[in-house]
Amino acid sequence: MGRTREAGCLAAGVVIGAGACYCVYRLTWGRDESEKIWDDHDDDDDEEESSDIAETGKGAKANAGAGAGARLQGDSKAKAEVSVELRSGSNVKAEAHLKAQSGGGLEAKAKALFSTLKEQASAKAGKGARLGTISGTRTLTPGLPCPGVRGGGCHPVRNGARTGGRTSGKSKGRTRGKSARTPATSWPVRRGKFNFPYKIDDILGATDLQKVLNILERTSDPFIQEVALVTLGNNAAYSFNQNAIRELGGLPIIAKLIKTKDPIIREKAYNALNNLSVNAENQGKIKTYISQVCDDTMICRLDSAVQMAGLRLLTNMTVTNHYQHLLSYSFPDFFALLFLGNYFTKIQIMKLIINFTENPAMTRELVSCKVPSELISLFNKEWDREILLNILTLFENINDNIKNEGLASSRKEFSRSSLFFLFKESGVCVKKIKALANHSDLVVKVKVLKVLTKL
Repeated sequence: MGRTREAGCLAAGVVIGAGACYCVYRLTWGRDESEKIWDDHDDDDDEEESSDIAETGKGAKANAGAGAGARLQGDSKAKAEVSVELRSGSNVKAEAHLKAQSGGGLEAKAKALFSTLKEQASAKAGKGARLGTISGTRTLTPGLPCPGVRGGGCHPVRNGARTGGRTSGKSKGRTRGKSARTPATSWPVRRGKFNFPYKIDDILGATDLQKVLNILERTSDPFIQEVALVTLGNNAAYSFNQNAIRELGGLPIIAKLIKTKDPIIREKAYNALNNLSVNAENQGKIKTYISQVCDDTMICRLDSAVQMAGLRLLTNMTVTNHYQHLLSYSFPDFFALLFLGNYFTKIQIMKLIINFTENPAMTRELVSCKVPSELISLFNKEWDREILLNILTLFENINDNIKNEGLASSRKEFSRSSLFFLFKESGVCVKKIKALANHSDLVVKVKVLKVLTKL
């Protein structure tokens, strides 16, 4: 009877220990385990733990889910080993081991079980917080590509969701590891209502171009206007569509938008007209708006995208001699912009002025305009090749035109602040050009020698 009673006490201790294990699990680290997002490394650890538990050849362990076994020996000391395993869902595992001898009482066995479980819980928490992984990707909206560069136009929006709900407040203290982040693959454009039927890079036929022009004419939505203008501008890069857009009456529809206050819409309208202006017949239509484009380009924000788009359109319109006279009143503004603008503005404005210097009929008006004396600083070896080659070409063309038109004999009619005086009479330009003869760039050196031989 003594050993039977002892076995009954042992079984009661196991039941009480299992209850204590469950309480520890609920009160400490087990209560939010179902909300954790496990990464692959920790899953491997769990698999190793489960495989260790499954090995029955290394020790006599019994699963508490199947029952608690007690092995009684015939000697005076009975040894029992109990393994308790609790599961919550499919991710959480806790193992509790109890080794008790017949000499201990029920209270000692319960304390031993509680201590073992507490140590294992502490060891589990000491491994560090498990890190969540992001499974979502950023994808491009299929129906609408990004319509060029617009300030704040394309915003990254995460379409993917996390693999598991984020806990509210409990997992706030966990830190997210860099290795757990999935890199973005692509980016979407702005979200919002949009019913534009084409992608901006589609090459459209006459029927579809007519639909785009109808949308552009009727809509007042800046976003749709922008995408429609970019679509037309891309199609205008092809010669067959340059004629089609003109024949469909698209030039007035596009040009109407250069009067809008929205700088983005003006920029896209200039770009579309710029591609259309490559066609000679289109230039005859666009000349109506050239003065307005010139005025807007001069008064808009310095070095802005609108200004650059306007200068490119003016440069295309002045490649031939037909419409240069329409811009002669803006010569002083062009030279002022040449001095004040940044590198890219300087390059574009010099290309525009060179177009005028290649037309001898514009020479008198060009050299008589007032220019800032600081313009001489462009003949400096610190500038790169493109700046130096353009300013040397400008000087060479003006010098040749002055000789060919016989303007050197009428020098008295030009003021000291004129381009004629700066380039021809002051002699400062010639000294600056001679100083460039030992330039390190061979192309610049050859250009300098060519100019000097014509003086």
